[in-house]
Amino acid sequence: MTTGKLLKYIRVRAGFSQETMASLLHRTQSCISKIESGRMKVDIETFVQWTRLTNSTEVGIAFLYGVDPAQIIQMVMQFTGVAVGLILAG
Repeated sequence: MTTGKLLKYIRVRAGFSQETMASLLHRTQSCISKIESGRMKVDIETFVQWTRLTNSTEVGIAFLYGVDPAQIIQMVMQFTGVAVGLILAG
C-alpha cells in the first residue's frame, strides 16, 4: 500500500471530502487528489497534520516506523468495523 492510499483511507474514515481536507491543510483539492493517487509526494509536515486532523496519529506513527499499512488498516477495521475494500480499490 502506498502513502497516498493510506492517507485517502484515513481521510474517508474521518468523513472528510477532498475539498474539506484541502481547506484544512491550506491546499487545493487537486493537490489532495495528487497526493492520494501518488502523483505528488507528501511532505512530513503535511503528513503529520493530515493524521492529526483525521484523529489517526497512531496510524501515521506506525506507518513511519515501517509497519505494513495493510496491517494498520486491518487492525483499525477490527476496532471500528469500517469496510475499506472500496476505498483501497479506488
